[in-house]
Amino acid sequence: MIANAVTCLIAHWFQQCYIEVEFRERQATPRMTDNPLKPSPEIKKVALGISGGIAAYKAAEVLRGLQLAGCSVRVAMTKRACEFIQPLTLRALSGAHVIVDDYALDNPDPIAHITFSQTVDLFIVAPATANIIAKFANGVADDFLTSTYLACTAPVLIAPAMNPTMWHHPATVRNLSQLRKDGVRIVDPDSGEMACGTIGPGRLNDPERILAAALELLAKGRVTQDLADERLLITTGATREELDPVRFISNRSSGRMGFAIAEAALSRGAEVSVVAGATSVNSPKGVRVTRALSAHEMHEAVMKKLPKATVFIGAAAVADYRPAQRAATKQKKSQSSLVLTLERTRDILGDVASARTNGLLVIGFAAETNDVLFNAQEKLRTKNLDAIVANDVTRIDAGFDSTENAITILVRDGQGPLELPLMSKLEAAHRILDEIVRLRAKTETSAVAGL
Repeated sequence: MIANAVTCLIAHWFQQCYIEVEFRERQATPRMTDNPLKPSPEIKKVALGISGGIAAYKAAEVLRGLQLAGCSVRVAMTKRACEFIQPLTLRALSGAHVIVDDYALDNPDPIAHITFSQTVDLFIVAPATANIIAKFANGVADDFLTSTYLACTAPVLIAPAMNPTMWHHPATVRNLSQLRKDGVRIVDPDSGEMACGTIGPGRLNDPERILAAALELLAKGRVTQDLADERLLITTGATREELDPVRFISNRSSGRMGFAIAEAALSRGAEVSVVAGATSVNSPKGVRVTRALSAHEMHEAVMKKLPKATVFIGAAAVADYRPAQRAATKQKKSQSSLVLTLERTRDILGDVASARTNGLLVIGFAAETNDVLFNAQEKLRTKNLDAIVANDVTRIDAGFDSTENAITILVRDGQGPLELPLMSKLEAAHRILDEIVRLRAKTETSAVAGL
């Protein structure tokens, strides 16, 4: 009785909380065009399924994250899920009817499990209980959510949440294995203290990570060739400035972000060339890569290739300083201290912006540890860039050598910063390219108007 009362109180509190947030946001941003978190040019349709568990309230965060990423979201719930969070909450957030029973009198579509599932780009279930996982794996279709899964032609993503003992049970392990064979993407749960007091794996993963996995799947579904007329020159990775034949000054850049941009641009029809410093990941297939380990080598390679480029993206972490003198032999540990004299390296991004011709778009990156937006805006202004991508490299879950990133895009003469949630670097790459497409359209419109 006490547990049921606590559950009802939690569900009621989150219902009140999210409805209040939504009403306030709608008053402040009555139109999508007023929202600084602009959607992608092509709005993706997502079906969000919620099954009955204490983590059901977190589905509201997943829903909002998808909306902020530019997706249109419809919600379906099991009857047990409604005991943890009310459909009214999700209806207020999504702005659409929430389906629990497709045979209910208030359901506007009597065959919703068909139309609902076959008109979306992605089907997500979060949380996915052991029960719903078992039904999916064995083809049971005894309610709206399970019928939707069987009728779905889009990619499927599930985020399991259950007691650790249930998570480790052979039946659950077998069912998850079957779903993976069926092509279902699974965001494994976190470890930690559960609502029941047990500690172990089974807690619903962070909504931001569920969102990142969803956006990655949506990015893979892109077929647009909106960069077919562009030739991208991208720098990536870290430069190394040698002290002697053994030691060098460098940084933690892995090259993942630049290579993700190259992969995304190639899939959208662009001709792509990459100048890479030191990297810890492989380059995408089909991308021409020129290696340049030092800032000087990278500067020379970039300026040589620049005349053929229509877009330059400086994603490399280039050293600002290098040793004034490089020792010919390894420096021995003969003194208690060592003083190094450093000198400035060539400003690759600044030189590219100064040398731009024929409508070249120049995009920079700002990896910052403090005053992220201010520093990025200053770099955008002083280097005369078309856009800049800022990120906080102090975040543990994003930035250097991470598979995910949380970026803010600032565009010259734009309406304001476009702050994006944590997502895979491939999806972040697509969002950067979306802005480049907008910039190109804007410059072409301005050119026509000036004739």
